[in-house]
Amino acid sequence: MYLIKSNFLFKLFYPGRLWKLPAVFAGENKKVLYLSFDDGPHPEATPFALKTLKAFNAKATFFCLGKNVQQYPAIYQQILSDGHSVGNHSFNHLNGWKSSTEDYIDDIRKAAKLIDSPLFRPPYGRMRSKQQNALLAAMPETRVVMWDLLSGDFDIHITAEKCIRNVQKYSQPGSIIVFHDSTKAWERMQAALPATLAYFTQKGYIFKGIPMDVQ
Repeated sequence: MYLIKSNFLFKLFYPGRLWKLPAVFAGENKKVLYLSFDDGPHPEATPFALKTLKAFNAKATFFCLGKNVQQYPAIYQQILSDGHSVGNHSFNHLNGWKSSTEDYIDDIRKAAKLIDSPLFRPPYGRMRSKQQNALLAAMPETRVVMWDLLSGDFDIHITAEKCIRNVQKYSQPGSIIVFHDSTKAWERMQAALPATLAYFTQKGYIFKGIPMDVQ
């Protein structure tokens, strides 16, 4: 079970995490959405996402797994070369609720050797407060990034059309939206991403990556 739209209880239980960003991009006076991708780089999904984003002059943030950066370094470099921001998504996609604090922090630090970014998104969104405190003590520059809504593309029980409806229904200016560049999500993401970009571009939105120095 998961919620498409984050609610105030999440924010209350987990203070100090980033859930949403400014609704209007400074200097452009346009409504902005912040697309993000978890679990890459992936040999098919990531190049497709990059090509599609470029077609719409859109930027995004890729929360990468250290093990995948290690396996696909050229694709990771292409993300950076295309001007997107990146974030640490751990090395092995550990579930914080099922991991010791020591193992969890060690896994993040291992990924940080390959991913130069202060942005961190917990896999599954599951990180205990004790683990967050330990992470900030070990890596004080870290900004923990969550999301405003999930597309649901990781859910094998729903269709791409449902993912599209999720994003269209729940997005608001400033929303941080989660897609996945992964094998599991590929079937739905490849239809939902271009549809999302086309729909909101027509409505006058722009797409930006999460700034690496976000407060």
